[in-house]
Amino acid sequence: MQARLPEPDADERAHSDRLLQLLHELIARHGPLPFSQYMERCLYAPGLGYYSAGRMKFGAAGDFVTAPELGDVFAHCVAKAVLPTLAALGAEADFLELGGGSGAFAAAVLQAFAADGHVPRRYLMLEPSADLRERQRARIEAQLPAELAARVQWLERPPEEDWHGVLFANEVIDALPATRFVMRGHEVHEEYVALGDDGSLRRIDRPADTLVSGAVRHLERSLGTAFPDGYRSEVLPQLPYWMDAVTGSLRSGLSLFVDYGYVRREYYLPERSDGTLMAHYRHHVHDDPLWLPGMNDLTASVDFTALAEACSHAGGEIAGYWSQAQFLLGAGLPEVFARKQAQAVDMRAQLRLANEVKRLTLPEAMGERFQAMLVAKALPELHLPAGLLAADRRDRL
Repeated sequence: MQARLPEPDADERAHSDRLLQLLHELIARHGPLPFSQYMERCLYAPGLGYYSAGRMKFGAAGDFVTAPELGDVFAHCVAKAVLPTLAALGAEADFLELGGGSGAFAAAVLQAFAADGHVPRRYLMLEPSADLRERQRARIEAQLPAELAARVQWLERPPEEDWHGVLFANEVIDALPATRFVMRGHEVHEEYVALGDDGSLRRIDRPADTLVSGAVRHLERSLGTAFPDGYRSEVLPQLPYWMDAVTGSLRSGLSLFVDYGYVRREYYLPERSDGTLMAHYRHHVHDDPLWLPGMNDLTASVDFTALAEACSHAGGEIAGYWSQAQFLLGAGLPEVFARKQAQAVDMRAQLRLANEVKRLTLPEAMGERFQAMLVAKALPELHLPAGLLAADRRDRL
């Protein structure tokens, strides 16, 4: 596996070694770490985790490309989907983005809002990484007029005061630390990370605690069948509590989640018997989360049925569910494409635009792999484009 990956440079190895030292100390002091805790430290350990260090993550120079990095078509379609709600909520409506990435989405969607005459009162960016906050700030100040850039405020934790508006999360749920489980003798076991005799990291299984066991048994009841012995996958027992934390202060509005994943019956198919855990390194995907910790983006696909359950638990009502292609088309992609094509300065720009739309919508690219879910909260009337209402597939959840 490692032979197919690009060779890490000396700085990357040194950075990973520092995180490895921290992991070794934790395991030596407290014993094997649940995989979820290992994943949390690999992604978020201060100064050492993947999202906490200074290395470029997004775009061609990073490890993966998100929809906003392809261009601004995605952001303009999101704007068209949520603008009627922002307009209905009035001048006090805010927009909250969870995990702002490079800042590309914020810059593009604020320009789209301004073009349509409904700019939210505040554009809030919940970003715990100091490094990413600085990258986002630099991009927004460089690309937006001062009056638009001034509306952007950064948060390190969810808002505590009540607010109204739209919450947006693109590729956020997949980066929540996942619990790995496996069935042994019809009992639930949890995957841990331990130290081998030679000091290397290795994965082991231990009997699951009540929380993890209960979450897996809930899956079995929902699916109507028991997992067979040896079946290994992921679950997010913390998802309802996380959802309460991030949406608890939203009094009325919409939440839009876009991520790669499946409805539950497709996530836990018999043939997907080792789960969906992936590691991303320089645009290569591999299956060894213990390799070069701190330098890989570790992700697991989203169980959108679990996401719907968590949103309902937090007081939301599922307003729609689509593949990304269906969502973009229903939100007004043809109109956005036609307008941007007319603005393209030459054939090269037109070709870039066409390739952007293909990557966003083709089934083998992002179109079917990614899903979108809208959740309404305390809205007396649902304001959505007619195309989205017609394409809704929430019955699949």
